[in-house]
Amino acid sequence: QVELVESGGGLVQAGGSLRLSCAASKRAFSTYTMGWFRQAPGKEREFVATLRWSGGTTYYAESVTGRFAISRDNAKNTVYLQMNSLKPEDTAVYYCAANPVWRIDYASRYAYAYWGQGTQVTVSS
Repeated sequence: QVELVESGGGLVQAGGSLRLSCAASKRAFSTYTMGWFRQAPGKEREFVATLRWSGGTTYYAESVTGRFAISRDNAKNTVYLQMNSLKPEDTAVYYCAANPVWRIDYASRYAYAYWGQGTQVTVSS
């Protein structure tokens, strides 16, 4: 069982930055695929970014490419999502996700076995 705890959300003005953190409980964290998703009110949960442990390859949703960056610190069992140039449309609950293996359908919520409780990000215009 893997427990994920997100932090770092909050209220920020458009154009500002936030860094989300996700602390994982399991020591094997370093070999897990880690991802971030978000869900705005009335919308489906959508893929934001993922990081493959092997080689450190990253993938991003088109809407955040060039503005967001996912990274991990295996020594701290923590994955980060640096969010820059935030827009009001980035407002959502952000979820951290993890899976023991890499899956080709990494942008699907069903590719991840473990989820955090979410952290609210609100971007004001």
